Formats: sequence, structure tokens, C-alpha cells
Amino acid sequence: MSDHSRPSSTHCGETPPATPSSNNHLRDLLQLVAQSDRRAFAQLYEATSAKLYGTVLRILKERSRTDDVIQEVYVTIWQKAAQFEASRASPITWMVTIARHSAIDELRRQPRAPHESEDALSQISTDEIGAHEHIEHEQDARQLRACLEELETNHHHMVRLAYLDGWSRADLAAYFEQPVNTVKTWLHRALKQLKGCLGS
Repeated sequence: MSDHSRPSSTHCGETPPATPSSNNHLRDLLQLVAQSDRRAFAQLYEATSAKLYGTVLRILKERSRTDDVIQEVYVTIWQKAAQFEASRASPITWMVTIARHSAIDELRRQPRAPHESEDALSQISTDEIGAHEHIEHEQDARQLRACLEELETNHHHMVRLAYLDGWSRADLAAYFEQPVNTVKTWLHRALKQLKGCLGS
């Protein structure tokens, strides 16, 4: 797998949305990979590596760790290709799920150091906050940090991952082992509490 450690530069741009024809092509490749077809596996890697690499990098934020995890991801795809069920998910969704879970497992093994600087805390997305009417952007970062510390541990961690690290609701649900709707509820309550704290 060493030759598949990182996507080439020609694959580092945005991956276009999957079309029925591309889904069919990936499905056919997975079927061949399930039969230990190495040529099909190489084609599958070329077709999907940029998407999966971006998924893992967005969670880990470190290219060196992403390189290692991507190799694990494709080993898993090679080993589990026969388990893919087209009736349950598209090929790319199935592979992205493997990539996301692998990245989250890596993060659990070696968590990133939490952001402690006031500058990092001040970078909470103003669009996200405005959309949910939770926090005023001009609030002092020191007060924001103090208010964050008052949240329950899980809520505190979730807010940081969501608004400082840009995790999706699906990523958070997998990490905290909770349904997506529960994640949304926790975030809503946490941000409501923050708004009350900042306004006091």
C-alpha cells in the first residue's frame, strides 16, 4: 500500500458529485476488488483517493497522520469489498464512512491538543452563529473561554469540535456515539447556555 499513501496533485481538487454512471463504475470496481483484482483496486484508488483523503484530513488536521490512516482505509476497503451492499449505500458513501470512522478511531487513540489560545476561540464561525442566533461575534474571547468552561464536558468538547475544528454533525455523532439529532440538541443547548452566559 505504500504507493497509495497520498493522492497525487491531479486529485487534490474538489471531487465532483457522484453521478449514476460513476456510481455504477465504482460499484463494478468494488465487485472486482472483492475478487482480489489488483488492477481494479488501483483504479478504485485513483477514482476515490482525493475524496477520502480530504475526509480524513478534515478530521485529523495533520497530513502525516492522514497519510497513515488513508493506507489503513484502503486496506479495509480491500478486505471488506465483498461486504459492500449497493442497496444500502452508494459506493462513495460506503467508502467515506470507512474513512471517517478510521479517522475518528485515530483521533481517539491520539487526541489533538485542545485549542487554548484566545485567537482560536475568536474564530468561531460567524455565519454558523448568526444562523442559529447564539453568540455575538464581537464578544470578548476571554469571556467566551470562561463561558465555555462552564459547559458540561461533552458539550464543551462538542462546541470546540463543531465551531473551531469544523466537524460535521455526522462526524460528531460518530465520535460521541450519539444519533445526529442528539448532537444537534446538545449543540443547541450548549450555544443557548453560552449566549446566556455572554449576555449576563
